[in-house]
Amino acid sequence: MKDLFGRKNWIILILFGLVGQLAWSVENMYFNLFVFETIAPNLDAVTLMVQLSGIVATAVTLLAGTLSDKLGNRRSFISIGYIVWGFTVILFAFLKTETIQAILGTDTATAISVTLGVVIAADCLMTLFGSTANDAAFNAWVTDNTRPAFRGKVEGVLAVLPLVAMLIVAGGFGILVTLIGYSGLFLSLGAVIVLCGVGGLFLIRDSGELVRNGRLRDVSYGFRPSVIKSNAPLYLTLIIMGVYGVACQIFMPYLIIYMKTYLGFSVIEYSIVFGLAIVLGALINLLLGGLTDRIDKVRLLYPAVAVLALGLLGMYLARTEGHLLTLILFGLAGFVMITGYILVSALSGALVRNYTPAKEAGKLQGIRMIFSVLIPMLAGPAIGNAINRAANIPLPDQGSADTMTTQFIPAPEIFLAGAITCLLILVCIPLLSRAVRKQTNASTED
Repeated sequence: MKDLFGRKNWIILILFGLVGQLAWSVENMYFNLFVFETIAPNLDAVTLMVQLSGIVATAVTLLAGTLSDKLGNRRSFISIGYIVWGFTVILFAFLKTETIQAILGTDTATAISVTLGVVIAADCLMTLFGSTANDAAFNAWVTDNTRPAFRGKVEGVLAVLPLVAMLIVAGGFGILVTLIGYSGLFLSLGAVIVLCGVGGLFLIRDSGELVRNGRLRDVSYGFRPSVIKSNAPLYLTLIIMGVYGVACQIFMPYLIIYMKTYLGFSVIEYSIVFGLAIVLGALINLLLGGLTDRIDKVRLLYPAVAVLALGLLGMYLARTEGHLLTLILFGLAGFVMITGYILVSALSGALVRNYTPAKEAGKLQGIRMIFSVLIPMLAGPAIGNAINRAANIPLPDQGSADTMTTQFIPAPEIFLAGAITCLLILVCIPLLSRAVRKQTNASTED
């Protein structure tokens, strides 16, 4: 059994983790902006796209994770999966209302409706391959190749990668879209993902301890009452991850749209604000990465959740008459939020890996997805969009009403709702502590 993660594994972790998170960040943030700006300012369509993507991601991860266990192979799922994933991203470069209208020979309103449907379907297709490669196989590979002694450090890096991706996407990609348009963006990103997958054919090797294990019917393994009962700390941690995910998904799909429409930030302004907040938050969490391996991770969840809630409250309150002051206050609140965001993610992720039975990692990736993706992406955007609809803040300078727009933009209350939701985690932490003590005592007696 290895006591160190190893240089090559670090390269694989950072390369495939970052490229995967870039793809997910573009899907979670820029696909939404792409729909809002180029097809129709329709938050209902954005919400539906996020929700269906969550359903596909979870179902695919359940099947692909179990299959990778059965075949004893993560490498092929990751490498080939990334290659196909890249081509599905490239597909978005060709999805335009004008193209659909020319093919169908229909009126503009119908063309917009069809284009929205095609984009949502293409997003589900992209998610199918992305979840197979990243959520199922790559996450299982990380579990296969890490140990509790250094898992907190690995998980800390994994938790920072989504923020690095968000920094690149929210900042650099905003400028890139201005220069080369959405088509150029999707072509470039898709090519990077394809090249990453090709590299994986030569770089990635499965853990020597990975063996063929289970059958396809084991897709139901994580739902068995006996499995849940014998792994109570794992499932309680997943509930915490689910609550955290719902809190974040209430505001995250609408964040860039909110900054551009409600706060009136330019591409450069929101890039700077978001970028500085992410860089500072990531640095603090990297410094704390080693600390999480020395201190009880369950107890560290208390201050982590408090920091996240405080940051979201600040983002809700960061509205003034002065544009520059709003920019500064929102940036400071965003820094606090992102610090808590990464820390909660790193702690809960490390705990999930610690409590996952070593030989059942693939089978349980789908269960992790139910709590980390399906529930958050169904409930969070629904709550957020209900708040946006109730606030009914009109789209600035929308001109004449368009039947294909929802005619409202994100409201600041989505951040307040996120803060309140994440505080529910504080109810779950004592239950997790009790379950861990009970499991530890039972192991000691055995």
